[in-house]
Amino acid sequence: MKKCIFNGTVVTPDDLLPHSSVVTRDDRILSVQPMDSLNDCGKGDDETLWFDARGGYIMPGFIDIHSDYIEGVIQPRPTSLMDFETGIREAEKQLLGNGITTIYHSLSLMNGNGTQEKYSFRKSENLERLVGLIQDFHNGCHLIRHRFHARYEIDNLGIFGYLKEMLESGLVHELSFMDHTPGQGQYRDLEIYARSGEAPDNFGGKDADKFLAECRNKPVAAHSMLKQLASIAHERGIPLASHDDDTLEKLALMKNEYGIRISEFPVEMEVARNAHDEGILVVIGAPNVMLGKSHSGNISAIDAIRGGCADILCSDYYPPSLLHSVFKLEAERVLTLPQAVRMLTLNPAAAMGIADEFGSVEAGKKADLLVVRKIQDRPVICKCFIDGRTTMQIEYRVG
Repeated sequence: MKKCIFNGTVVTPDDLLPHSSVVTRDDRILSVQPMDSLNDCGKGDDETLWFDARGGYIMPGFIDIHSDYIEGVIQPRPTSLMDFETGIREAEKQLLGNGITTIYHSLSLMNGNGTQEKYSFRKSENLERLVGLIQDFHNGCHLIRHRFHARYEIDNLGIFGYLKEMLESGLVHELSFMDHTPGQGQYRDLEIYARSGEAPDNFGGKDADKFLAECRNKPVAAHSMLKQLASIAHERGIPLASHDDDTLEKLALMKNEYGIRISEFPVEMEVARNAHDEGILVVIGAPNVMLGKSHSGNISAIDAIRGGCADILCSDYYPPSLLHSVFKLEAERVLTLPQAVRMLTLNPAAAMGIADEFGSVEAGKKADLLVVRKIQDRPVICKCFIDGRTTMQIEYRVG
């Protein structure tokens, strides 16, 4: 079936094309055409479906490569573990409403240190169930594309064997190495760690110095173990990322020893700049853009973008931030709209190795498309197409 989304401004990776239309056939983009050539794409043809963008922007669907949103949906309170399948089914409707057409669910493979009492979905049996459901949704009846980003906390030795099995069986679509040991990385400031929700209450009844010493001396995955995981990831084409790089030495280790090509949330500007210069794609949080600062005291995303050392925006923990951060970056003249949109479409597609099919409005690519309009000067998503199918349509009313 041929479709034509007309009367819009098409957002390409490098430009805005006003008074344009996008023609699709089945699950692919057929062409991008100016409005005055609409007769060439079948106007008046009963076999063509027409969708009026009403002057809005026509842009690619967002590709979110780091989002732990599903964790809060499944366990909204420490004592409330909801049905997993219901949680995914409801979450994908909300994610779609925020323009996310491909999601990499970023599940934390953490050892606990008291957090498993707060977050029981992180127990191994629940993780296994959730990973299986993500795969089932992706292969079965779904609205958006579901993928699994395994965030391996290096002190979780007990899950190492299961993670290897998941990598080898094709259940993992992105892998990152994390170290949330207090006193370094994201939690170099103990006050921030205490407020994060990850810390045990009152540091487990210990004074700060004793607690830090115990954390630093805990057993972690050996270099050879991480090399095994990295090797499997590279052999199977699974993108590999580091997390919270806080020194140039750590970044160099991750790049040279494990072959990471993505650096998530670098803590220092110098590290972000060095990663970018080395060809490592730097991921920053869209909530950071909206807030104007990091919630954990790390670098400002806007400063990193202005400095030319950030490549990808992710929703992290707040899916609405993707759309709104794009238009904030444009309004504050940090980036042009095409540059900002590229940070959550073509750049993450390149990082995940799927840019041949996703991430831009180009002939031959998958027809994952959004129609975005401004309502009272705020961006809203009015239509979503995935594989050329209309998956969401919203009409705003006046009066």
